[in-house]
Parts: sequence; C-alpha cells; structure tokens
Amino acid sequence: MVRGDWVLFHPVYSKEELKAVQVLHREGKTVGDKVAYGLVKLARKIFDFVSGYKHIETPPSPNMSLEQLRKAGYMLSEKQWLERILFLETIAGCPGMVAATLRHLQSLRLMRRDSGWIHTCLEEAENERMHLMTFMTLRQPSIFFRLMILGAQGVFYNLFFFSYLISPRVCHRFVGYLEEEAVITYTRCIADLESGKIPEWTNEPAPEIAIDYWRLPEDAKLLDVIYAVRSDESTHRFVNHSLANLNHSTDVNPFALREPDMLVKGQKIEFQRSESEEYVKQSHDLMTKQRVKATDS
Repeated sequence: MVRGDWVLFHPVYSKEELKAVQVLHREGKTVGDKVAYGLVKLARKIFDFVSGYKHIETPPSPNMSLEQLRKAGYMLSEKQWLERILFLETIAGCPGMVAATLRHLQSLRLMRRDSGWIHTCLEEAENERMHLMTFMTLRQPSIFFRLMILGAQGVFYNLFFFSYLISPRVCHRFVGYLEEEAVITYTRCIADLESGKIPEWTNEPAPEIAIDYWRLPEDAKLLDVIYAVRSDESTHRFVNHSLANLNHSTDVNPFALREPDMLVKGQKIEFQRSESEEYVKQSHDLMTKQRVKATDS
C-alpha cells in the first residue's frame, strides 16, 4: 500500500488540544433547532435499541464481570464498538458532501462566488471518510453489514439532500447536534479503553493510515487515534453550529481562511453571528499583514 497524506486541509493536534475536548450541548432556541435535536435523539435511541446497547454510569451489580456486562448490553465488546463506529462514520460523511454539492451547483447557477463555504464542507466530508478508512483497517464488515449501510446511506443522503434545499440552517444545526452525539460516543469509548473495559485494544497499534493522516508518532496506539477522531468531531460540532447561525445567502464562512484551535473548538459550542463576522475581519487583517511582511522582505 502506498503511504502518504494527499488529502485536503485538516487539523493536526497537540497533546493539550486532544485533552481539551469537552462534552457540550447547545440548547435549542427555535422550532427548527428543536426539530433537529429531536430527530438526532430519536435516531440515537433507535440505533441503541437495535444494537442492544444500554449505557449506564454504574453497573446494576458491582460484582458483574466484564463478560457479564457485555452480555447484558451494558458494555460493548471491541467488535460492537467497531460496528457502531463504522456504521456512524458511513452516515457522517454524507452531510458535508451534500452541502458542498448543492452550494457548488448554486454558485454555478448564480454565477457568483460561494463565500468560502464549499471547501469547508468538502473538508468535513473527507475527514469523516478518513475516519471510516482508519477503522476499516481493524475489521472488514460482512456482506450483511455492507448491505445495511447501503440502504441507510441511500435513505439518509437523499433525505438530507432535499432537506438542505428547504432549510440549510436547520440541516447544519442537525449536523451540529449529530456531532454532539459523536463526541459523547468517542468520549465513552476513550473512558472504557482507559479503564480497561476494552482489553482487546489496550496495546493495539495505530493504523499506518492514521499515523500519516494525523501526524502521529510511529509508536502511537489506537487510543491516540480515538482521541484525534474525537477532536475532529468536536471541530465539526463547532463549525456546523456556527454555520447554522449565519445567513446562508450572504454571510462569509468564518472558517474559510483559518480555524480556531481546539482550546476554542473543544470548549465552545459555537460562534454567534457577530463573533463570526469579527473572526472573518481578524482573519482578513492577519492575511493583509502577512502579505505586507512578505512584500517588505
């Protein structure tokens, strides 16, 4: 296999940034917000029910073994974690591509620039795809699993496509809430792994594709990969909640030129519209200063 990193822009995190991510929730303020959040919670409950997963902080009996907890559905085995992650990542890669496609076509129809939205949406879609490619190195799904993904992806992609035509703002809010759940999922996975509840992964080395993509050390473990994936999901959470606050016809994407570090994206749920406008101005001023400095030198 050819190794290398030839993908679009994506963050590479310091150790401090990886640890800075917090589980956050944005309270719904409009009917659209509440509908988006309700749909995400419904989807999660259905998925948990179908997979037989019942998350609890404290086991019903302190004497239950890990095997008993897994059998009762209170803990996931490494196989169940992988199935859960693989399924979620195949779906999570759809919204960014839908948004990028529709905004690209709109730009062509109206014959005007897109104000920096398209490439951020494409970066998100590719980033989610790289998550899938990373975890695929650990396990190849069965034919049944692939067929299930085929059906789920076909339904979700088309529903999201038509929904984005109607209300881009609600769709970005939906993705923001979806990423809130993703951060929760990976935070729980990290907690289980660090507490020895997924012993099969304790010394699992990081896949080569992950080492290349996130610039991890050669001796990195799977735990380091999951920390990086969680940071990515935190970025998508912040970006989509922020984009949902903008006017999608006129406002400039605040993340077109640069993004805040994880100390912001991991601990702040969103930029308000006024904050986005100020961030765009700061980015423009910074670029201007760099051009002047380069010219003078």
